[in-house]
Amino acid sequence: MLRRFIVGNWKMHKTISQAESLVKDILQMYQPQASVELTIAPSFISLPAVSRLVDSTPIKLAAQNTCANDEGAFTGEISPPMLRDVGCHYVIIGHSERRHIFGETDQDINKKVHAVLHHALLPILCVGERLEERQSNKTKAVIQHQLQTGLKGLESHDFAKITIAYEPVWAIGTGQAATVDQAAEVHGYIRSFISTQWGIKPDQNRIIYGGSVTKENAKSLFQSPQINGALVGKACLDSESFVKIAELATDN
Repeated sequence: MLRRFIVGNWKMHKTISQAESLVKDILQMYQPQASVELTIAPSFISLPAVSRLVDSTPIKLAAQNTCANDEGAFTGEISPPMLRDVGCHYVIIGHSERRHIFGETDQDINKKVHAVLHHALLPILCVGERLEERQSNKTKAVIQHQLQTGLKGLESHDFAKITIAYEPVWAIGTGQAATVDQAAEVHGYIRSFISTQWGIKPDQNRIIYGGSVTKENAKSLFQSPQINGALVGKACLDSESFVKIAELATDN
C-alpha cells in the first residue's frame, strides 16, 4: 500500500523569518506517522533556512519549480543541482500557475521532469483542466495530453519516482474543491492511462489531489482509495490546519 503523501505548496508567501516560524510550529505540533510522508515547498529564498530546520526530521523539502538546465546564462533561474545541494528531495513541476500565468508548455515541463530525474530528485507533476474544459467534457483529453507529453521519454521503472498531482484549475484557490467523486474519477482515469501507456500496475501510481484542500474536506477526500494524498495550498500556511490535514491522512 502506498504511503499517503501530503505536500504543502507555500507559493509566494512568507519571508525567511516567517518561514522559520511556521516550520518550528509544524515541528512542534506534528507527530510523524509511518503511513504518511509530509513535505513542504517554501519559496526559493527560504529553502536554505527551512532545510536546516527539517534536516534530521521526517519532513521532506520540495522546490516549487526548477529550470531544465544545469547552469548557464539563465538569469533568475534555479537549477536541479542547486536544489539538490540545498536539501530538496522533491520538485513541483507544471503547476497550473506556471502553465497559465507564466506560459510553460507541456514540452517545457517534459524537459524539467527529465532534468529533475537526472539529478536524483523526485518530480511532482501537476495536471488539470480549466473550468471551460470541464464544462465542454474535455477533462480526460486535456489530462491525457498533459501526461503523454509531460512524461514523454520515460521508462516504466521511472514511475516509482514520480508523483502525479491532479489539480483542477477551477478549484485552485477558489474555495471550491472538486467533489470526492469528481476527483476519484479523474484519479482513476490517470491510473488507467499510465497503466496502459507504460505498463504500470494501477495501484503503483501515487496520485494526489490539489485544489482548495482544507482540514474540513480532507477526510472525505482521503476516504477514496484512488486519492493517495494532497497538494495543499492556502491551508498549509497555517500550522494547525496543515498538521490536521496530515493527521486526517493518517486516520484513513
